[in-house]
Amino acid sequence: MQAAEVLVFSAEDYLAWEELQEDKYEYYQAEVFAMGGARREHAVVAGNVFAVLKQHLRGTPCQTYISDMKLRIEQVDAYFFPDVMVSCSTQDQQAEQFLTSPILIVEVLSAATEAFDRGDKFAAYRQLPSLKEYLLVDIKARRVECYRRTADNDWLLHVAGAEENCAIASLELELVLTDIFEDIAVSQQ
Repeated sequence: MQAAEVLVFSAEDYLAWEELQEDKYEYYQAEVFAMGGARREHAVVAGNVFAVLKQHLRGTPCQTYISDMKLRIEQVDAYFFPDVMVSCSTQDQQAEQFLTSPILIVEVLSAATEAFDRGDKFAAYRQLPSLKEYLLVDIKARRVECYRRTADNDWLLHVAGAEENCAIASLELELVLTDIFEDIAVSQQ
């Protein structure tokens, strides 16, 4: 992430300002960061994940959200735009500007965001008491890393790649990797 402007905002000022912008901006500890446009593969994979989750959750109290919905993490003074989120919270279902209680967050990795997604952003996400699983989708490696919160509040890593599927315990779902990487050509390396 790169600072969009050298401006300091309160969270409330950011919300009012960001709503008037044509582009998306994340907010992290009083700094504002421009969200760059996603590459085609990133958009396709995020859309595939959204579609699978949306279909699986049809008829349940849970809803799936794509990257235009903000996530508020009050504990670290941040607003992010995850690629995909699932929330079962009735409060989130009535939210206008941002969610606060997702059970699942999915980030599709890119060269520009990978370090932040694995580091500070994941540390921020772990502050959400509602969060049960965090998925990192690595397009180049054709792999999904699932971090799952344990009863002791530790995080276990499960990696699915090649012919494996990714179990999402919180949703009782097996993510089939061929569905996630549908329409993405296998790179010749």
